[in-house]
Amino acid sequence: MLPPRSCAGKNFHSSHAASPYTRKIGLPRGTPTRGGAAELSGSDVARECRSRGSRQRRLLPAPRGRAAATSEPPWHMRSGAPRERLRFSSDLRMPPERRSRTKGDRRAGAMPRRKARPGSGSTPGKAARSSQRTLPAGPKAAPSAISAAEEESRLRQRNRLMLENDKPAAERCLEQLVFGDVEDDEDALLRRLRSSRGHLHGSSDDSEVEDEAVDNLSQKKPVWVDEDDEDEEIVDMMNNRFRKDMMKNASESKLSKDKLQKRLKEEFQHAMGGVPDWAEPGSKRKTSSDDESEEDEDDLLQRTGNFISTSTSLPRGILKMKNCRPANAERPTTARISSVQFHPGAQVVMVSGVDHAISLFQVDGKTNPKIQSIYLEKFPIFKACFSANGEEVLATSMHSKVIYVYDMIAGKLIPVHQVRGLKEKIVKRFEVSPDGSFLLISGIAGFSHLLSMKTKELIGSMKINGRISASTFSSDSKRIYTSSGNGEVYVWDVNSRKCINRFLDEGSLYGLSIAASKNGQYVACGSKSGVVNIYNQDSCLQQTNPKPIKAIMNLVTGVTSLAFNPTTEILAVASRKMKEAVRLVHLPSCTVFSNFPVYKKSTLSRVQTMDFSPRGGYFALGNEQGKALLYRLHHYSDF
Repeated sequence: MLPPRSCAGKNFHSSHAASPYTRKIGLPRGTPTRGGAAELSGSDVARECRSRGSRQRRLLPAPRGRAAATSEPPWHMRSGAPRERLRFSSDLRMPPERRSRTKGDRRAGAMPRRKARPGSGSTPGKAARSSQRTLPAGPKAAPSAISAAEEESRLRQRNRLMLENDKPAAERCLEQLVFGDVEDDEDALLRRLRSSRGHLHGSSDDSEVEDEAVDNLSQKKPVWVDEDDEDEEIVDMMNNRFRKDMMKNASESKLSKDKLQKRLKEEFQHAMGGVPDWAEPGSKRKTSSDDESEEDEDDLLQRTGNFISTSTSLPRGILKMKNCRPANAERPTTARISSVQFHPGAQVVMVSGVDHAISLFQVDGKTNPKIQSIYLEKFPIFKACFSANGEEVLATSMHSKVIYVYDMIAGKLIPVHQVRGLKEKIVKRFEVSPDGSFLLISGIAGFSHLLSMKTKELIGSMKINGRISASTFSSDSKRIYTSSGNGEVYVWDVNSRKCINRFLDEGSLYGLSIAASKNGQYVACGSKSGVVNIYNQDSCLQQTNPKPIKAIMNLVTGVTSLAFNPTTEILAVASRKMKEAVRLVHLPSCTVFSNFPVYKKSTLSRVQTMDFSPRGGYFALGNEQGKALLYRLHHYSDF
């Protein structure tokens, strides 16, 4: 710390003796000193510091960043000698060359003139700036990097030669034949690796060459050729009734095997509404356990929520469902829909109505493409139904005794004008047994006629007291339930065609509909008053006055349609006498789902017929406006 300056304005004094630092300043000889220390003025000290700083900057390399600039102390701090206090003159003035502009210059805006370095032809400002510039350090470091790379190359070459000398002559010869020159290959490989990034985004000549090479390798010649396969076998299309339907014109009486195969594929795709996923040739399949584990992990990552298995039974209260496009959207009509039924084996739905047409649609829930339509002239359809095996469609009219049978395999429409022994003038209502063996026709005056489904011949007849309002088969096709106009239900044995029991439907004065569940547990009876009684089938076989399990009283008009779903978890009840008169009942709780139909949304109109798909995934309704409404039930994953 320097001693304080006196009030008289005298010079500072140092009591220390002269040090080597005093000599390093480079004062001219003969400079007056006091007490062994140099007595300097402020201008002399500033000039000496500036000259030394300029020389040090020219000698030092250019700093690299902040760290390099502060890595070494200033020049006056690098001396090994102790720092000496200097005596300065009290007359500290800025030298003329460092003075700023005068007041007059500042007013005029002129820059101060500085002295130029001797031997420089440029202006003083430029000379001062150019004197502080230094060359970058990059070129100085380049020779060291080049020498390091050369040294590494020499070491690699020496190690390669040592390894080559250790190998036997036979092994070196074999490597030369298989791999070629190792040195040249390594150099070429390095060049290709360095330039690979540019080739990835550049021209595609190399990729095209590689693709051609792969194609040449994949095109292998067969080991042997069968001469019989080369000869195109001609297939006669006229002598086979199934192939005859595939002919587009008379010139296709004979086709080759390839053309016939293409025609069969077209027919299949037309029937299925497109190519199924399992038939796609480009579909990927699991090839190894690693792939399976990776796909399982992907499935787990793609799903959120609870992974604990839940109950498979349908919950009551709210039924999760989706309103799909109408099944007959590709063939719209305004005529009343009389029948809607799903095919028992294919994802197809049949829609028929009083417009004389039977239409088949592929069910996908989105577009529901049309497969085929059959027009029956002067035959307004009262009811149409699939056979149990799904190979035939039976249809009856409102004022005719003719039964039309459409053979779906042969594509032929066969009318049955007269059944021997059947004296009915009009045939309208009929039922097909679940096993596909019998056809039950409801006649007038309480008669029911049992026919063979295969031959369409009469087997026997049964009679009740009163008028027949509805009939149905049991799930095992061994019994027939017949509802009469006076509120009684008759139970018949199919084999003996005898009445095994007769019971009174509780509270019913006039029965309109009846249905039996698929599992053989329930029998539902609908009456004209809008009440639906659900009975246990065992009690219906043994008691004359059975008590219903539950009486559904949500409808106020006559129940004209009843349908159980395949799992016996839903009972659909409907009335054609009133709009929106449809309810879905949950079983076994016998409670109505509260979200169907949608409140204050008149979309159903008067429902004429209903059906569930074979595995419960879809629910279809046919109304008087000519629409076959389709709903997807989310609880059931399959069609």
